[in-house]
Amino acid sequence: MELSKKEIVELFSNGKFDKTMDYLSEQIVWNIVGENTFEGKKAVMENCEQTAEYFNSVQTDFKTEELIETDNKVIIIGTAEIKRDGKRLNFISACDIYEFNEKNEIEIISSYCIPEKKE
Repeated sequence: MELSKKEIVELFSNGKFDKTMDYLSEQIVWNIVGENTFEGKKAVMENCEQTAEYFNSVQTDFKTEELIETDNKVIIIGTAEIKRDGKRLNFISACDIYEFNEKNEIEIISSYCIPEKKE
């Protein structure tokens, strides 16, 4: 079954990377602003696998606040609360901008992740 652009980005942004691999361009670039840039499908998939392993070791509550779609872009704004053993480890506000090619594949992801300040 073919997924819509909105479905693809919601799955990816919520850490369900395995369901989105068929929708990644071979030339994909994922820029996690201020942290890392991953170029090419192989590098992006490797980062997804590492991130998924981390998500499997914690409890993560993803919330989507807004989803905006244009012809070839989808923007998703939301939060992620990360806990272990009931204790909050991190709270992140995020905005991911996805750019699609004509084959409905993600070519560029720009991720802006802002962690809550610790007091």
